[in-house]
Amino acid sequence: MLSYNVDLEGKTVLITGAAGFIGSNLVKRLFHDVSNIRVIGIDSITDYYDVNIKYERLKEIASLNRDWTFVCASIADKDTVERFFSENKISVVVNLAAQAGVRYSITNPDAYIQSNLIGFYNILEACRHHEVEHLIYASSSSVYGSNKKIPYSTDDKVDNPVSLYAATKKSNELMAHAYSKLYNIPSTGLRFFTVYGPAGRPDMAYFGFTNKLVKGETIKIFNYGNCKRDFTYVDDIVEGVVRIMQHAPEKQNGEDGLPIPPYKVYNIGNNSPENLLDFVTILQEELIAAKVLPEDYDFEAHKELVPMQPGDVPVTYADTTPLERDFGFKPNTPLRDGLRAFAEWYAKYYGNNEKNKI
Repeated sequence: MLSYNVDLEGKTVLITGAAGFIGSNLVKRLFHDVSNIRVIGIDSITDYYDVNIKYERLKEIASLNRDWTFVCASIADKDTVERFFSENKISVVVNLAAQAGVRYSITNPDAYIQSNLIGFYNILEACRHHEVEHLIYASSSSVYGSNKKIPYSTDDKVDNPVSLYAATKKSNELMAHAYSKLYNIPSTGLRFFTVYGPAGRPDMAYFGFTNKLVKGETIKIFNYGNCKRDFTYVDDIVEGVVRIMQHAPEKQNGEDGLPIPPYKVYNIGNNSPENLLDFVTILQEELIAAKVLPEDYDFEAHKELVPMQPGDVPVTYADTTPLERDFGFKPNTPLRDGLRAFAEWYAKYYGNNEKNKI
């Protein structure tokens, strides 16, 4: 196991995408774990999905009464990013801001170029000109495209993305590598695998399925139910991020005297892909148990098996061996436990918030 070389106590951490699903949970976890930490959050709060959920996440963070600063802005705004770094001594950056979604990238490509490429470039430039101990950034399992070899390893060749979203995430890894090599910036990329949980993203399948079932609509199950996904509970993702934040890849020189890029990439996934039909069955059972759906709900009448969507892949499966070796951690939340937590949150959130009724 690697030893930690970044102490978060007394440090200022910048988290982009702080109103997002992973970002907001990470902020809460850092405040729980570290007694003397300052967190700056930035998020553009786009209406890609229901902004009420984003504001609810921010409200939870604010209620902790910790050293927390939030600014509504886009990382694609270079002047704003530079001001953050100039006015604050930022030690660690966790870049989670990105335009997410595979299918949305087909109809709205501009959003991906702005946030995922220009925005990430601005973060890299700021890290270059200010002394940052560690840059951590979100990549995605989408970079593996239609690779046939499973489980997916970070040693695999990933030069054939099947969506613009995946291409931007692969580009992030390449850009980070170049900056690590040129400017000796310690950077770690994290390939997340299908993250789910309470207060998650409504564009994700489990959330979208639930919304449709509640309204009595039919859900479409792609690839005729033959998709497999490595569903990863959000708390497991955050656990991995917090551990990785505390170990920056070491700076060292090669035989030529030039820096070896202090650069790493890890998968964070459950290492246990689930068939989509099994996933939906468990979701239905937990929604009934949480009284989101009635006990006699006719599930068969509300599902439709359809072909694969453009940009999608049939299976995602994470090889987490390096994560286990270096950080002694492997995501392990059972799917039923995670979906139960989501169903209970959904019942409470939409049951108690009339303004949020679907």
